[in-house]
Amino acid sequence: MGVLLEWDQRLFTRVAAVRVPGADPALRRLSHAANHGRLWLGTAAGISLVGGPTGRRAALRGLGSLALASFTVNTLVKWSARRPRPLLAGVPTIRHLARQPHTTSFPSGHSASAAAFATAVALESTRYGALVAPVAAAVAFSRVYVGVHYPGDVLAGVAIGAGAAALTCRWWPPRPVVPERERPAARAPALPLGKGLVVFVNNRASADADASAAASASATSGTGAGAPAAPLSPAGRLRALLPEAELIERGPGDDFAELLAAAADRAAEIGGALGVCGGDGSANAAARAAAERGLALAVFPGGALNHFALDVGVPEFEDTAVAVAGGAAVSVDIGVARSAAGQDMPFLNTFSIGPYPELIRIREELEPRWGAGPAAAVALVRVLGTARPVEVNVNGRPRRLWLLLAGNGRYVPDGLAPAFRPRLDDGLLDVRLVDADRRLARTRLVASSVLGTLGHSRVYGAERVPWVELDGFLGADTLAYDGEVHPGVVGLRLEKEYRALVVYRPARPGNELRLEARRVAATARYRRRVRGRRLPADGGPSA
Repeated sequence: MGVLLEWDQRLFTRVAAVRVPGADPALRRLSHAANHGRLWLGTAAGISLVGGPTGRRAALRGLGSLALASFTVNTLVKWSARRPRPLLAGVPTIRHLARQPHTTSFPSGHSASAAAFATAVALESTRYGALVAPVAAAVAFSRVYVGVHYPGDVLAGVAIGAGAAALTCRWWPPRPVVPERERPAARAPALPLGKGLVVFVNNRASADADASAAASASATSGTGAGAPAAPLSPAGRLRALLPEAELIERGPGDDFAELLAAAADRAAEIGGALGVCGGDGSANAAARAAAERGLALAVFPGGALNHFALDVGVPEFEDTAVAVAGGAAVSVDIGVARSAAGQDMPFLNTFSIGPYPELIRIREELEPRWGAGPAAAVALVRVLGTARPVEVNVNGRPRRLWLLLAGNGRYVPDGLAPAFRPRLDDGLLDVRLVDADRRLARTRLVASSVLGTLGHSRVYGAERVPWVELDGFLGADTLAYDGEVHPGVVGLRLEKEYRALVVYRPARPGNELRLEARRVAATARYRRRVRGRRLPADGGPSA
């Protein structure tokens, strides 16, 4: 240990003797900017505003990792190590901070926060991580350069920060870029400028999404004179990106099924493709219509929740527009719940019995403020506090369950708050059960979920199977699939229709910053075009 401390002191002295032109004021200001995480809070806000879903996930993971690293350093490690700060005698006065820190030296909290934020951002996006990493490295180096930490303090802080970011993956795995080999390309017509594409626009779902986005933007950017102008409506965005596509919009009082059928029939008539703009419920109905007519489906995420679009790989309108123009597509499975009476209930995401839909609603409501893990735990406590067990025969075996969930494809992470699917063409159902017969089942379930040990819990079970039969329902008055509630039935068989649907998806994930620039440019062109025609900026009548 003495050798390490001597080496640490020598390296600190060498850094103090270094003279880098222009670095003294810059690194001093940078070190000050990172106080209390201000630098990283601003960076997270910028990534969220400029980027798309990946940027927002990266920012959220970065802030969560920063909080975990700061807690570890300031409440656990610093007060146990109690290493004195370095002497400033050999550090040039111009580098000294205006206010010297009074806490102990080991480890460096600034370095831990910087490493935690940069590592967490890189886990979600290597591009954003490459932008943040040099700044984080400069902050860590600045703590030695201004004389408030030894190099060993900084290295320990970096290790703690990186470890905190990695630990978040236990409860909230990063959404990976799906390798192309896992999603073999499917045949779909290339429709430049959208010619031959008929899009059903569910304006009700889009209105909910617009309200949510507006609230988020207002909370992030404020309401001052510098706030951005109101964005185009979903129909306006579609006309800007795909000017030759035909749009069929659902207005107040319009029949959903009738308009969707008209859009699908029109697409089949012209030999094109069907598009849908809405949430998961709209995508579910459109998928059924497209599969029945042998049409490729273009999904434009326009709802409050867009799980299917995210899992396919089209988080933004621009992603889908690029895929439609180039004819890039993949095949996906459709899950089906077939009742004993012969009624089919197809689902793209999940089928559930019990209060699972309510659990997801609460989790997603809390997640932006609390993070994925704590939000899932709170939602679980709330739901199980008022839930009643359901009795059902699973493949002929009587079970008493708190929850039963079947996903269309394997979800990750394991547990009761699955976030995404790496692929949608595996031919399997992801079945998850919570047993109600075991003693203190709810308490044990919540504890296992919080600790990340749910896979070893005896009250929880998970299997990936091609089919499952359910009957003998008692206490299950309703079923839910893709957010839609359906009255209970006598018996069901859950199975898969393997690669039954072709969905447009770009061959490679788009660069979010480039897509954002393209969206802005397309919007500007569209506004100029409609202004010349003296039409409202939101677009005129449907084509």
